[in-house]
Amino acid sequence: MHSQKSISSHSSFMILQIFDLFDAKRNGKIDFGEFVRALSIFHPRTPEAEKIACAFRLYDLRNTGYIEHEELEEMVLALLNESDLNLSEDIVKGIVDKTFNEADINGDGRIDLEEWKEYAAKNPSLLKNMTLPYLMDITLAFPSFVMNSETDVSKWQPKNELINTLPVNKQS
Repeated sequence: MHSQKSISSHSSFMILQIFDLFDAKRNGKIDFGEFVRALSIFHPRTPEAEKIACAFRLYDLRNTGYIEHEELEEMVLALLNESDLNLSEDIVKGIVDKTFNEADINGDGRIDLEEWKEYAAKNPSLLKNMTLPYLMDITLAFPSFVMNSETDVSKWQPKNELINTLPVNKQS
């Protein structure tokens, strides 16, 4: 759960989702360690598998270990809202239906992590916002800080058990 103390009630749905994802201690605050771990997922050198799993957790709004049709629709609407794009309900429904037709390989009406991985591999634009190129500048400017920090996502308090399937990226 996000904390209304730390984030104003006027914040967007998307901001709250991202905050919840990175508030590892579930205390309504993101401390420096959580902030560094959160930024690390957006580093250009972070393995794609970690970015895919992070995006999956972002879309799994109900923490079920699956992305359900309603969750995908909520996220599509939130992303459109963040981009100030207003599309008709029919177009949004078409986007969601097309995504489900392509991603729900086993046809059970929900997308699991393996299906999400395959979908992301076929649709690399899905992850384009998961990389912040300027983080390479930080790596170059402060190599000892960045290169000696650990991205240990196993220490994050996961919303569900899927996080345990993430590889740990330790750089030396």
